Amino acid sequence: MSIDPLRTFLEALELEASDPMPALAYLAGDGIELAEDDRNAAVRRALFVHASGGPATREPGVDDPAVKGLAVDLHTPERRAVLGREVDALVLQTRGLERLSAAAIHLAREPELAWRLYALSLLGAEIAE
Repeated sequence: MSIDPLRTFLEALELEASDPMPALAYLAGDGIELAEDDRNAAVRRALFVHASGGPATREPGVDDPAVKGLAVDLHTPERRAVLGREVDALVLQTRGLERLSAAAIHLAREPELAWRLYALSLLGAEIAE
């Protein structure tokens, strides 16, 4: 019997109380090719915007100006298309997981939200470091 690490993670995420959409957007974004220099520069700019709005350690939200700016900085039609395909794949991979399946379907229907949640995940990861 082989164990699928992604499915194991998704099953654990299903049991979490927090909103699963940011984690799903992060997973979907893993398929996006993003040069490290481009990513670092865009995240650094977003960190400056975030810090200008209050304590730099506060959690950003999906409507935070820093997140919106990062989403714009990283946007290309190709990257958005990859994220869309990866979200669609998550819709299939979350079958049988009620909360995650509903969240993945919501992201598939709201590509702008999925893109901003991806940007939020990048900024949040940087703040957490």
